[in-house]
Amino acid sequence: MFVKGLKCRECGKEYPDSPLYVCDYCFGPLEVNYDYDMIKQNISVEKIRSRQPNMWRYREFLPIKGEIKIGKDVGFTPLVKADNLAKALGVKEIYIKNDAVNFPTLSFKDRVVSVAIAKAREFGFKIVACASTGNLANAVAALAASSGYESFVFIPANLEIGKVLGTLIYNTNLIKIEGSYDKVNRLCTEIAGKHNWGFVNINLRPYYAEGSKSLTFEMLEQLGFKTPDNIVVPMAGGSLITKVGKAIEEFEYVGLIEKKHTRIFGAQATGCNPITSTVKEKREFIKPVKTPDTIAKSLAIGNPADGYYAADLMKNTGGYGEDATDEEIIEGMKLLARTEGIFTETAGGVTIAVAKKLIKNGNINKNETTVLAITGNGLKTLEALHGKLKEPDVISPNLEEFEKILSKIREKKNKKN
Repeated sequence: MFVKGLKCRECGKEYPDSPLYVCDYCFGPLEVNYDYDMIKQNISVEKIRSRQPNMWRYREFLPIKGEIKIGKDVGFTPLVKADNLAKALGVKEIYIKNDAVNFPTLSFKDRVVSVAIAKAREFGFKIVACASTGNLANAVAALAASSGYESFVFIPANLEIGKVLGTLIYNTNLIKIEGSYDKVNRLCTEIAGKHNWGFVNINLRPYYAEGSKSLTFEMLEQLGFKTPDNIVVPMAGGSLITKVGKAIEEFEYVGLIEKKHTRIFGAQATGCNPITSTVKEKREFIKPVKTPDTIAKSLAIGNPADGYYAADLMKNTGGYGEDATDEEIIEGMKLLARTEGIFTETAGGVTIAVAKKLIKNGNINKNETTVLAITGNGLKTLEALHGKLKEPDVISPNLEEFEKILSKIREKKNKKN
């Protein structure tokens, strides 16, 4: 076990390994504090490669004690060399880190929840809970069920039906709240203060957030223990993008990769862009979005907990923040599907649309290597595509009618070419 405890990100005050998340001195956020020198003595490329292909192959960098019993099949998702997408965008090399096929609920949230529930077990919690915009709800319900936990899941009332059904199926206690995610989260903070429950993204947040690092660890390993020139990450609360930066720093410090400058870019929806607007306007503070309005509901967090740190990371790495309209998000989803056969949810559409803009505007060099993080599956957000795709032809079971349709299809294709 290489965890010293917790440490305030602002003032540096240290705390024991416990379910705390806010510094009682300066009210700054707490994060896990590791003994990196000890990790350096106990880790190697060979040791990592000898382990099972899941997120726990990097266990030295994750805050769990003892035997791993939760999430043994989570992680080690594909890193796809997206040559067709690269050609469409006019760049040399693009990779897709595809968490749309993560186990068990088809999003990167399976990673963070695995760590959070494992930590809840260490702390003796009997009930786990969360406030969610969708993917986290699925992951908490599923992994709680498989771990024998009772769970409570709180979501905005207008969430996509795929994510609602994908949560209810696990027999969780699902509660819809009228209003935005920020109102849901505010209520959950009050509940966490009254009930002794393990809220994965409140009192367990410092540990939960560490699970995100495994996405980047895998990416670096899959690139041959090398860093890409650019990484584009979708942002909601801003936690994932900050952990991308932390994961790279950790691998560099212990000598698993050589130090190299990697620019980190953040992607949001125009209808809820508190972080990217901060970067664009070069502000030193986050201006919350009071009423998010976007089809990318999983990114619709108007007051992001890690927004300031996400904006600071982009600035410090030479990256940038950009956002996409609903129309651009749909086009991003369609582009990834038709070029690489990957069906992503709306958050992935945001990533693709933003990457396209960053390349066009010169923020990303066309001759460099770029990785795009796809964090959820398109089956979760089918409503966004309703009326946005070509309706299929309907014919009678007649060869002559089929030949007429085939002729029209060929004619249309020739015109495009």
